[in-house]
Amino acid sequence: MKKIILLIIIINFTSLLSHAQHALASKYDLMPWPKNIQETGQILPITEDLTISINGPSQDRVQFTATSFLRRLSGRTGVFLNSGFPTSAQKNANATIKINYKKEGELSITNDESYQLKVTSSGATITALTDIGAIRGLETLLQLTNYDTTQYYFNGVTIADEPRFVWRGLMIDVARHFHSVDVLKRNLEAMASVKMNVFHWHLIDDQGFRVESKTYPQLTDLASDGLFYTHEQIKDVVAYASRLGIRVIPEFDVPGHATAILTAFPELGSKPGTTYTLERNSGVFDPTLDPTNDETYVFLENLFTEVAPLFPDTYFHIGGDENEGRDWDANKHIQQFKKAHNLKTNHDLQTYFNIKLEKILNKLGKNLVGWDEIMTPTMPTTAVIHSWRGENEGLPKGGTLIEAAKKGYNTILSNGFYIDRMESIKKHYATEPIGDVKLTKEETARILGGEATMWSELATSETLDSRIWPRTAAIAERLWSQQSVNDMDNMLKRLEVVNFRLEELGLTHIKNKAVILRNITNNQNISSLETLTNICEPLKIYERNKDGIEYKTYSPFRLFADACTADASDALVFNRLVKQYTTSPTAATKTEIMAYLNLWSKNYDAFSKLKKSPILNSLEPLSKNLSEAAKLILKGLESTTLSNSDKNLLKTNLSVLKQDHVDVEVVITEAFETLSKHLK
Repeated sequence: MKKIILLIIIINFTSLLSHAQHALASKYDLMPWPKNIQETGQILPITEDLTISINGPSQDRVQFTATSFLRRLSGRTGVFLNSGFPTSAQKNANATIKINYKKEGELSITNDESYQLKVTSSGATITALTDIGAIRGLETLLQLTNYDTTQYYFNGVTIADEPRFVWRGLMIDVARHFHSVDVLKRNLEAMASVKMNVFHWHLIDDQGFRVESKTYPQLTDLASDGLFYTHEQIKDVVAYASRLGIRVIPEFDVPGHATAILTAFPELGSKPGTTYTLERNSGVFDPTLDPTNDETYVFLENLFTEVAPLFPDTYFHIGGDENEGRDWDANKHIQQFKKAHNLKTNHDLQTYFNIKLEKILNKLGKNLVGWDEIMTPTMPTTAVIHSWRGENEGLPKGGTLIEAAKKGYNTILSNGFYIDRMESIKKHYATEPIGDVKLTKEETARILGGEATMWSELATSETLDSRIWPRTAAIAERLWSQQSVNDMDNMLKRLEVVNFRLEELGLTHIKNKAVILRNITNNQNISSLETLTNICEPLKIYERNKDGIEYKTYSPFRLFADACTADASDALVFNRLVKQYTTSPTAATKTEIMAYLNLWSKNYDAFSKLKKSPILNSLEPLSKNLSEAAKLILKGLESTTLSNSDKNLLKTNLSVLKQDHVDVEVVITEAFETLSKHLK
C-alpha cells in the first residue's frame, strides 16, 4: 500500500512539474528548452553599468562568447554599456554577470556541456564544469532578455540544464555549391546560439573537390573549378568552430560519388580507359574508385595523411553511400577479384574497401564514420553508423539507427532531419530518435544523437541560410531537450522569436527574400510577390529537380522558388484558422480568415500593375486564380451562399491552384477546399 501511495505521489508531482514547465514555456522564448527551469520572481535590469567577470582557466572560448554576448545585448536593447569586454573575476568581484567554471572542455563526445544559471535582482551567475557548458549558459541568458515601457531586463530564473544527446550536428554540403568561409562562420554562430556542437563538412562529391591538396595538386587544378578551401582557411574554420564549442567532422565521400577525384586521377577508377569530367547535374552516378587497385589505397593514405591533421577531431567521415556498383559489375578484373577473395556481393567488396580505410584512419588517430550502407556483417563495430534511411526503406522499426545500436555500433541519426527536402518543420520536430523502441541501457548509450543535413544541389550561398534556418533550431531542440518537450504549437511560438534573432548573427534567411524578388521584378514593387511567397513553398522531396537534370550547378537560383521557403508563414496561420473555424466556428476566427481572403483577393490588382517579364508571366496563373478563388470564398462567407456558376468557377480556380507553378506549390489549397465545402 505504501508503495502505491508513493507511486501516486510521484505521478502527481511529475504531472504538476510538467504543467509548471509548460506554463513557463508559454512565457519564455527559450530554445532549446532547458531541462529544468524555475522562476525567482525577480528581474535583473540591463543598465549601462552591466559587466561580466570570468573565473576559470583557458578563457579564450568564454572571452569570445561573452564579448559577442555584450555586442548582441547592446544591439538588442540600445543600452550604451560602459564596459564592452568581460574581465577576470579578480579584477571585477562585483560583476553583474559572474561566470564560473573549472576546466577547459574537450571537443569530444565525452565533454560535459551542463550548466546552472541563476538570475536575481542582484545579478546573474553561470556555473559549469567546463568552459563549453559556460558558453551554453550565456546563450540561455541572452534569450532571457525582456523589456517593458521603461527598461530592459533579464527574467529571473534558476535553470539546471544539460543536453540529452552528445552529438547535435549540422551537415553542410559544399561540393554541389561552394560556400565561402564567411557563409560557414555565420552558420556556425547560429549553431552555437541553439547549442549545436558538430559541424559536418561534406567536402567531396561528383561536382567538386573542395580541399587544397599539396600532395595531389591535380585535385584542385582539375576538379574544383577553382573553388576550394586552402589549408589556412580550413584551420581558420576549425579554430572558429572550436571557440564556439563546435567540433568539425570532415567528409571525404568514397568509393562512390567519386567523379571529382577521377577527373584528376582516372587511373583509380573502375572503368579503365575512361576520361572523367566534373558532374554538373544532380543525382547518383556510376564513377567509383577501384577497390582492387593497390594504388587506390596508396592515394587515399597519402591524401588522408595530408588532410587529417587539419581536422583535430577523432572522427572522420568516409561517406560510403549510394554506390550502386555498376562499374564494378562491368569490370571483369573486379569480378575475378571478388571470386578470389570470396566476396559474394558488392556490399562485401565495399566492406573490404571500408576495412582498409578504417586501418588507414586508425593509424592517423581517427575513427571512421560512414552512412548506413557501410553496416554489413563483417564491418567492425568500431565504426560509427550515420543513419539516413528509415522504416519506409523496409528496415526494422527505428530504421538503421536502432539496428546499428542493437548490433553494437555507435550511431547518429539524420533520417527525418533532411532539411534540403523542404518538408515541414513539424515533421522534423516530431522525429524522435529513440521513440518507443525498447533498448537496453548500453544500446541507448550508443545512440549519440543526430544531424540536420543540408545537401546543396539547389542551394547557393544566397539561399543556403533560408533552407537551414529556422527549422534547424527546432531540430537542435529535439536533440538537446528532454523527450517530453514536444508541444508543437509552443515550439512554433518560441521559434518565431528565435527566427528573427538569428539575423543579428549575420544570417540572410529573411532578408534575401526581398533581394531575390527585386531581381525578379527588376526593382519594381515586390509587395504582391511577397504575398505569394507567404503561401507558396518549393516543391518537396526533390520534386523540384526531378531526376537531377533540370538544374545544373550553374543554373539560375534567383527564381521565385528560391524566394519561397518551407513553412510559408501566412499559410501556417491560415490553415490553422480554417481548421479551428470548421471544427468550432467563432466570429473572431471568421474575421481573421476574411482578412486573409481580402488580402489575397486584391493581390492580383497589384500584380497586374507590374511590367511583365517572362519570369513574371509564369506567375500569372497562380496570382490570378488565387485572387479569384479568394474573392469567391469571401463572397460565400459573407452571404453564406454561392451560385452554381460561382461554384464552378471556384472549382476551376482550385484546380489550377493545386497544380505545380514554377517549382512551387500553393499550400493553402486544402484549406480553400475545406472552406468551399462549408458554403451553400
